[in-house]
Amino acid sequence: MASTGKKILINVYHLAEREAPYLQRLRDSGFELVFNRLERQQTAEELIAALPGVFGTIAGGEPYTEQVFASLAARDLRIVARFGVGYDRVDVPAATRHGVAVAMAFGANHESVADGAFTLMAAIAGRVVMRDRQVRSGGWGDAFHPGLWRATIGVLGTGRIGRAFIRRCKGFDMRIIAHDPAGDPAWAKANGVTLMPLDQVLREADYISLHAPWTKETENLINAEKLALMKKTAFLINTARGQLVDEDALYRALKAGQIAGAAIDCFRKEPPAGSPLLELDNVILTPHSTGMDVTGEHAMANRCIDSILACWRGENPGDEFVLNPETLRRPRG
Repeated sequence: MASTGKKILINVYHLAEREAPYLQRLRDSGFELVFNRLERQQTAEELIAALPGVFGTIAGGEPYTEQVFASLAARDLRIVARFGVGYDRVDVPAATRHGVAVAMAFGANHESVADGAFTLMAAIAGRVVMRDRQVRSGGWGDAFHPGLWRATIGVLGTGRIGRAFIRRCKGFDMRIIAHDPAGDPAWAKANGVTLMPLDQVLREADYISLHAPWTKETENLINAEKLALMKKTAFLINTARGQLVDEDALYRALKAGQIAGAAIDCFRKEPPAGSPLLELDNVILTPHSTGMDVTGEHAMANRCIDSILACWRGENPGDEFVLNPETLRRPRG
C-alpha cells in the first residue's frame, strides 16, 4: 500500500493508554495517530520501524539521529515536535540536512518544572520521604529539620524555569543568589536576585537548584571539586539534565556526609538502574517527571499540535519555536 504521509507518531508513551482530548485536533485534520505502546522510549531502530507514512511526531526522548533522518522509512517525515524544551536527543543539523523541522514546546511547561523543583526542595528539606517511612515502620519523633523561610537559595540558570522557580522562592522570603553566564543584571536587580560567580554561590547557598541547559560548558557542572565547596548542611536539587552532575562524585559526597542531601529528577542514564544513588536514604529520586503535571501536559501537547498543523498547512509555527526554520522554506531533500 502506498504511503499517505498522513500519520502522526505519538511517541510520548505516557499518552498511549489515554484518550487525551487534545489529540482529537489531529484526527479532525485527517491524521491517523500511531502510538508508542512499549511503555518506554524507542530505540533508533524501533523509531525507524514506526516512521513509514509519518508526517510528524510528538517526540519524547527517543533518539533522532542521522541514521533515523536518512532512512527510507523517514521519507514522509517533515516535523519533529518535541514534547518538552530539551533537544539533546535530536541531531538538529541532521534534521536540517534532511529538511525536517524541529519544533519545541518553549514556554509551555516551565511553570510545571518550577513547581516540581520547589516541591522536591521542600520535600528533601522537610525529610518528608524519610518521615513517611518512619511512621509506616512504627516509628515516631525526629530531630528538627532545615527550614525554607529566609534560607539562601542558589539558582544555577536564570532562563524561563529558573525565573519561575525564583518567583516561588520569593514567597518564602528566601535570600536569592544565582549564577548564569548569560544572566541579565537589570532583571536580577529588579527581582531581588544577586548574581555571583559559581563558586561563591556554591559556598553560600543552603540549597542549590539546577536550571541550566546541557551543553559542553555545563556537562559535569557539579563535580567533586564543586561539591567540596558546598556547606555540609546544603542540599542539591536537579530538575534540569543528568549530565550536569557527576553522579559518582555526588554519591561519594552524600555517602560521606559532605553535603546533607539531594533531590534528583533526571539522570545520566534513564532509568538509573544500578546507580549507587538508589542505595542512599538522604536522596529523593523521581523519574524525570517534574514538568509532567496536567497543566504542563496540555500546554506542551497543544504547542506540538499547533506546530504540526501549521507545518501541514505550509505555514511557519513561529521562529521562536522552530530550531531550524530554514527547513520550512524549502522542500525536503
